[in-house]
Amino acid sequence: MKSSVSEDLGCRRGDFSRKHYGSVELLISSDADGAIQRAGRFRVENGSSDENAGALPGTWRRTDVHLENPEYHTRWYFKYFLGQVHQNYIGNDAEKSPFFLSVTLSDQNNQRVPQYRAILWRKTGTQKICLPYSPTKTLSVKSILSAMDLDKFEKGPREIFHPEIQKDLLVLEEQEGSVNFKFGVLYAKDGQLTDDEMFSNETGSDAFQKFLNLLGDTITLKGWTGYRGGLDTKNDTTGIHSVYTVYQGHEIMFHVSTMLPYSKENKQQVERKRHIGNDIVTIVFQEGEEPCPAFKPSMIRSHFTHIFALVRYEPQNDNYRLKIFSEESVPLFGPPLPSPPVFTDRQEFRDFLLVKLINGEKATLETPTFAQKRRRTLDMLIRSLYQDLMPDVHKNMLNRRSFSDVLPESPKSARKKEEARQAEFVRIGQALKLKSIVRVDAPPSLVASGICKKEPWEPQCFCSNFPHEAVCADPWGQALLVSTDAGVLLVDDDLPSVPVFDRTLPVKQMHVLEALDLLILRADKGKDARLFVFRLSAVQRGIEGKQAARSRCDCRENKLEKTKGCHLYAINTHHSRELRVIVAIRNKLLLVTRKHSQRSGPADPAPLSPVSESPVEEFQYIREICLSDPPVVMTLVDGPTEESDNLICVAYRHQFDVVNESTGEAFRLHHVEASRVHFVAAIDVYEDGEAGLLLCYNYSCIYKKVCPFNGGSFLVQPSASDFQFCWNQAPYAIVCAFPYLLAFTTDSIEIRLVVNGNLVHTAVVPQLQLVASRSDIYFTATAAEREGWSAGSSKAASAHNSPQTPPGRDANVFPSSLGEGEIQSKNLYKIPLRNLVGRSIERPLKSPLVSKVITPPTSVGLGIAAIPVTHSLSLSRMEIKEIASRTRRELLGLSDEGGPRSEGTPKPKPKARKRLEESQGGPKPGTVRSTSSDRITSGSLESPSTAEANPEGPCQPAGSDQDPGADREGSPVWGSSPFQLAASSDEDVIDLK
Repeated sequence: MKSSVSEDLGCRRGDFSRKHYGSVELLISSDADGAIQRAGRFRVENGSSDENAGALPGTWRRTDVHLENPEYHTRWYFKYFLGQVHQNYIGNDAEKSPFFLSVTLSDQNNQRVPQYRAILWRKTGTQKICLPYSPTKTLSVKSILSAMDLDKFEKGPREIFHPEIQKDLLVLEEQEGSVNFKFGVLYAKDGQLTDDEMFSNETGSDAFQKFLNLLGDTITLKGWTGYRGGLDTKNDTTGIHSVYTVYQGHEIMFHVSTMLPYSKENKQQVERKRHIGNDIVTIVFQEGEEPCPAFKPSMIRSHFTHIFALVRYEPQNDNYRLKIFSEESVPLFGPPLPSPPVFTDRQEFRDFLLVKLINGEKATLETPTFAQKRRRTLDMLIRSLYQDLMPDVHKNMLNRRSFSDVLPESPKSARKKEEARQAEFVRIGQALKLKSIVRVDAPPSLVASGICKKEPWEPQCFCSNFPHEAVCADPWGQALLVSTDAGVLLVDDDLPSVPVFDRTLPVKQMHVLEALDLLILRADKGKDARLFVFRLSAVQRGIEGKQAARSRCDCRENKLEKTKGCHLYAINTHHSRELRVIVAIRNKLLLVTRKHSQRSGPADPAPLSPVSESPVEEFQYIREICLSDPPVVMTLVDGPTEESDNLICVAYRHQFDVVNESTGEAFRLHHVEASRVHFVAAIDVYEDGEAGLLLCYNYSCIYKKVCPFNGGSFLVQPSASDFQFCWNQAPYAIVCAFPYLLAFTTDSIEIRLVVNGNLVHTAVVPQLQLVASRSDIYFTATAAEREGWSAGSSKAASAHNSPQTPPGRDANVFPSSLGEGEIQSKNLYKIPLRNLVGRSIERPLKSPLVSKVITPPTSVGLGIAAIPVTHSLSLSRMEIKEIASRTRRELLGLSDEGGPRSEGTPKPKPKARKRLEESQGGPKPGTVRSTSSDRITSGSLESPSTAEANPEGPCQPAGSDQDPGADREGSPVWGSSPFQLAASSDEDVIDLK
């Protein structure tokens, strides 16, 4: 069965329900006699509240598992600032609250995309943004703070020169949360109803032991040098053994109830409750089958535990069943449980469970209880640091740099002094960074985290060496209709492009509506802007007949009347039975609808009456709506009944309004409190059948739910489901492909989750331009190929393979921007919608150019060589690196044979590192060899020398341990995809050559 484009768009938009993340219930616990003991309100996730419902079961059977707000994307100060030349400022805001600002000019993930990164430290938390770098436009501290909506100061910011400030700012960043986790594991026998009974189990069953083996490795606590999670590693007072693992660079210690000390005299087992009761997350492994008895979180007496993961092993089917309980104040977190929540694949279950628990603990830290404590701590640290620093700042600061250019060039007379100060600044910063790595308190790198897997947002190369500047586009079957500087072209893979309209028709917006046999265009050339409508079948006949491209004069009959001077238009895209078009002409909105067609589409063999070549007469004008200002953004929102309840969301001045189509009455939806507003998008996201809108402007994105209609009117008021977040870089376009939000900037794609706004991934794509997103996502980006390199070459010789990457596969990197000896070319890339939304979408894909056999999309290699990145440093920076190298050897106790290595010296290869490890004694006895792809050897944490031999992270398993999911069907050839990971170990970990 073929579905219409509008149904595709409904999928892209995301018709979602929070019920997939559980519903809040009052859970009452009773004792064996039936007496009520206690009650609590928890959100219960069991896969689906109604597994027989036919609404969205296919969407949730395959769930992509992602760490939310991963530390390798969020711990900026450690990753981009510490040990690098950067500026730090101190000041007071208008409320006399102190703040700190850190600014650095960095290369975005080694892709030669220079940009400013800024972190604003305030008592309410930290704010991070990226700002574009321009060699001709200077950037001041004032402009950076203005971009962060901080325009008024009690005192202007002053620069801090003392290098020890790096240690204090690192402490501030560590308040955002630990990179390591401790989870409780409680064994419950069949029929046990109280925590006293559960904590009194001396041993577990064979099934419980197999579950522990799945979680991690059993380690001996005495002498353990890794993350200990509060357990005693000297005197065995908290047990002899425990279970430990590393997942995507995060160390996890499990507090297992049967491994903690047991006391026959103490029925409450206080020693066990002291650890597990103080864990935010607890796994309850319960023997038996539901519902005898049904576990409830209220059975466990703990004011600290907010999340319970109930695990049951079903021996008859050899699978695990999972259920999640979250205290009601915990924000939504993913991944949502599949329906039914049953796992037969062991590795899949382990991945899902660990990611769910890590995301859950991070979400719990945002609850009012933890957030208030963190804010009080952060406020105290900032005020204390402010009081300590201000006297020194007044003595040593240079007033000229308060609001001067960031990273200014020093005058020649003071250049040597400034370079010496920077060298000392870098030396201390790199020493701090090294200490964090050695004590295993550093955020993981992308490589150590093992994110070298096929991701749903990986694109395919749709057309290589695309020679034009694309303005907009829309898919037509398997082809793409693209408006360019040379006119409108029909592009299909690497076939020759077919001109459809010449350059006299400069198209700025377009919609291809295959089900309606319509093509809608907005041609904008000064005051003579117009809307044009065409029949797709007529356009296709012209292409098949190899007719010349149409000019503007050839399209006179296709003009829609009354649309002269239009600067924007929008159409309804979801669920509606009739096509509605809203046209903006200055501050006037013109509502146009299409009459019921005489035929359903181009494939209808017997129309009721002859159909004219031009569909203009099929459109009728309904009404005009006057606004106070011309709209910048417009979105049509379909009402639930399609009877006098359709809306138009418009953005102008400093506000978003919703306008009732029938009455023209406008209601304030959101007012933007900012001096300058750049509106990006208003995206309709239906939640449980009710209209909701994602409003995007500047760096912000806010979700507003539109309340039910009442007699043609409605109220817009705060809702419990409203949430907001900030992008790290100001986007120019937002695409919703549920469950993802993709923000497009000029050189990156920031990917977040619709349900909570949490960051999933940031991908670097130099010279990025989004051209189409109504169904599949198309964009252009620069691909750079070095002369003399074959298209299929890879960087296997220099890649740092992660524990999850099988030999011969490379970490994903984007094509770099131009460098010396490179040839510029632009490619058209495609991200298939079905990959993002997690279910197959059947739609007509016959190309207007050529008949094709349609196969499910796979990640096709782009033939772009992954280019190793080299850094060119000035002489002063080379001297800084030499100082840092000496510092590193001193800290590690290494000999200084041969003196400092020059910048051109290659990095030590893996064999050299192995020899270095062997020369220092090799792995210590008692090293744990994990059978899981992401677990580590305890010997890798034994000493600083071993940490030095393995700088990618504190955890590297045996080379034979591979990610079972890496070889799954449809996996791409690494090194050829443009959506490869945008970082290497050089950037995520300190560069101490």
